[in-house]
Amino acid sequence: MTEPDTTPACIGIILDGNRRWAKEHGLPTFEGHRRGLDNIETIGRAARHFGIQHMAVYAFSTENWNRSKEEVSYLMGLFESMARERLTKLGEDNIAVRFVGQRERFSQALQDAMNKAEAKNPEKPDLTVWICISYGGRAEIVNSARAAVETDGAITEGSLVDYLWTRGMPDPDLIIRTAGEQRLSNFLLWQSAYSELFFVKKYWPAFTKADLEEVLKEYVLRERRIGK
Repeated sequence: MTEPDTTPACIGIILDGNRRWAKEHGLPTFEGHRRGLDNIETIGRAARHFGIQHMAVYAFSTENWNRSKEEVSYLMGLFESMARERLTKLGEDNIAVRFVGQRERFSQALQDAMNKAEAKNPEKPDLTVWICISYGGRAEIVNSARAAVETDGAITEGSLVDYLWTRGMPDPDLIIRTAGEQRLSNFLLWQSAYSELFFVKKYWPAFTKADLEEVLKEYVLRERRIGK
């Protein structure tokens, strides 16, 4: 009898601790954000190495718009640079990228950069990185419910899923939050109903391939009954 495959098909990561990491290292807040975005690429490649097929990262929430104009502007610049210049490197490793969230809130330049990045995705990627940007679980559910009613005339579990921003992404088997906080903060509220939760003390810029491997080892030991 063969052993069941215990590799998660999909993981979610709440990228927390960029600003605190920068402060502890005597660096500007903006440098923490830059290092945090760099780490998406690093951990994406690590996830691919471990056989994970989908990785959703919480990069910018609907609530993050309330931060200072200077910080938001800097983050928008980072996102645009990442989409235009750096995500092609992931494609070279057969990794695709998808942006999910309220795209209409971004500048046309950033929207164009995201569209162009997605257009270059490999046809059969080993891993898809779902970048949740201007994303909120409640907003996603409301948007999906509205679309289901307008298109189908009614809301069912199936129709709601059809209109989620993350449609096509499996529900995450596990969700990691870095920096020690123990809450979901409006991340993948519908999709995380049966996700295993892992809270790691390390700040996101310091999270490594070895840390991901430790989480995966613990995940294998957990019994996932999913209501059975």
